[in-house]
This record gives sequence, structure tokens and C-alpha cells, in this order.
Amino acid sequence: MPTLDAYVPDPDGVRPVRLTFGTRIEGVEPTGPARPRPDADAPLVVPGFVDVHVHGGAGADTMDGPKAIRTMARHHLRHGTTTLLPTTITQRWSQVMRALHGAREAIGAAADASPDDPLPDLPGVHLEGPFVSPQRLGAQPPHAIDPDPERVREATDVGVVRIVTLAPELPGAAEAARAFALAGVRVSFGHTRADAGQVRAVATAVREVGGVVGFTHLFNAMGGLGGRAPGVAGAALADRAAYAELILDGHHLDPVTVLAVHAAKPDRMLLITDAMRGSGLREGPSELGGQKVVIQNGAARLEDGTLAGSVATMDAVFRGAVGVGLTWHEAADATSATAARYLGLTDRGRIEAGARADLVALDADLRIRTVWSAGRPVPGTPAASIGERT
Repeated sequence: MPTLDAYVPDPDGVRPVRLTFGTRIEGVEPTGPARPRPDADAPLVVPGFVDVHVHGGAGADTMDGPKAIRTMARHHLRHGTTTLLPTTITQRWSQVMRALHGAREAIGAAADASPDDPLPDLPGVHLEGPFVSPQRLGAQPPHAIDPDPERVREATDVGVVRIVTLAPELPGAAEAARAFALAGVRVSFGHTRADAGQVRAVATAVREVGGVVGFTHLFNAMGGLGGRAPGVAGAALADRAAYAELILDGHHLDPVTVLAVHAAKPDRMLLITDAMRGSGLREGPSELGGQKVVIQNGAARLEDGTLAGSVATMDAVFRGAVGVGLTWHEAADATSATAARYLGLTDRGRIEAGARADLVALDADLRIRTVWSAGRPVPGTPAASIGERT
């Protein structure tokens, strides 16, 4: 059984340990006291990243079908994302349904993936659109519709929707939110012009049936926070139980905003990539939902300058989290543990005996050295070079 000498995040900094693992972590043996930072004698090992909002990567997009989902999933796995939700975009309803069925096929392929060609765990889909405000599309194409009961039923019957982005001011939003929640779907408010009262009303409807509330890429495509008009962002920060996604790519948010959200929601803030098909490719022209996108200086934008998702990967997001001032422990929570809790996945997001051996080893510059998915090293990452022993 492999063992690995490493540092792991600790509330007091990092702690040197010896990890023993198969498909699950068998043991975490401390080998010294906690210290402020890792030394160069062993890697920093963090839980595999959990990204609940990923449109694409490596030239592929969720809307392209199961083969494309596998392509983008491999790309993000190499960057440490061991759990991933393929994310749709606002399109005609027939295209959205085709994407959900394609995702169901890809989810089955991920479960049966060969060790020589592993995929991250795909526990479901994030349905972002079309139940959004036509006045707050952001980079979503103009195919927004209201969440009528028949379409909600059709989507949930596929059995793969894990999160739905919903604008709470739409007609029928409360009834749709309850139906999604009863189907086990997390209801996330986004792409919306709602006021705080409308948000609270639909959040209450979700919780009355035992559901979980979140917010999609907080502050983006929803307006800001005002002293007399708290809006969606204010409602999110005031709701201690609600989870909130943040895109930490250096373009969508100011670092102070990230720290402010973390101060308000230290165990409910989850970092995402919102990555599109250009992630992992050279800068230049790309596409999102049939719209022309230009990737330049690390940002993906529509021709009118609107940010169109990101080209980030979760290892870069982790580095960004540390860069804005989060501790290694806080950054690990925000890139893994919090999202796992949000999804109700109790077997991952932490480094302790019994958890899935989804592990990411980072060097002194917080760059990927090795990724293990359920204990298997991902091809192309040199596990033997960082001290793994059998």
C-alpha cells in the first residue's frame, strides 16, 4: 500500500504527516508539530479539488455531448479537480435536454473509466440556464425561459441535475425551486435582478422542503450591494446557511471582495473556475454558446467586453486563494471541503482516514506535482519523484 511523507493544511499552518492510502486514505500519522509553512523536503498535499461550475476546457464544452465532457474532465483532472460538475448554458430547451442526456452518458463512462485513462468523479450536472433573467444574461445566450412545471419535471427526470441556477423573480420560481429541492437538487440564485425580499421568499420555499440554497458566482450577473438596496449579494451575505460560489481568476472579483465574503461566510464560500472551452488552450478566438469569445491576457470576453466565464483551473484558483490572503487550510476548504459539503458528498474534501484518496501534491510554488484520483496517480504526474513509496 503506498505511503507518502507530506505536509497537510492545518489550522496552525501545515503539519508533517505520513499518508497511507489505497482507494481511500487508510492512515494519517503525524511526524512532527505544526509549523507556519512547508519545508522543501516534502510536498504540500491538499484534498482533491471540487469544482461545481465548469462549462468546458481543452477545446470542449458540456453542450457538445459526452465525448466533449470526457475531454474537458481529463483536462481539469490533470489540474487537480477530482470531482467536477459539467455545467450547461442557456440554450434552446431541446439543446439543454440533449446536453443533460449526454452528461448522463458521460457520468456512466466516468464511473467505469480505466486506470490508464481516469476521469474525475462526475456526481451530476450544474444546470445553469435557461431559468434566468433575460435582463441579467451576462455571457449567457438570449434563450432564457420561465421555469414551468413541465420543464422542471423533464429536467429532474433525467436524474443528473445536482445544482440549478435560478432567478428567483421569474414567474413560478418558488414552485420550481421546491420541485428541484424535492428532487435533491441544490437551488442556486444567479443571473438575476431580484431584490433581497424575493431571494428570501424563494430561499424559504426551498428550506421548507429540506432543500439547500446557494448563490451562483456571487456579485457577477446580479448587481452589487448597496446600503439601502442590498439586492442578491446582500441577501447572500446575510444568509448564514447559504453557500456562495466565487470565481477567483484575477478578473471577476477584487481580492478585497473575496476576503469580505470569506469573513461573512468562512464555511460557506466555495471557489469555482466557471471555465469555458478555452481553458488550457492558447489565447485568441474561442466560442461560448454560439457567441464569439476572445481570450486575451488570461480573460475570456465577448466581443462587447463582457466576461465570458474563465480559462482558470482549480490549481490556479488555489494559488489565487493563498495569494489574496487565505491560509493553506482556508484555501483547501474553499477549493474542496466546502463544495463537498454543499453537494452532500461526505466521503471527500478532507485528509483523514476513511475519506476518498483524492489528493493533490503541490510544490513550493503551489504548482501541481501529482494528482491521485481515488488513490490512483493520474498519468503524466510523476508520483515516484515526490516520495511515494509502496
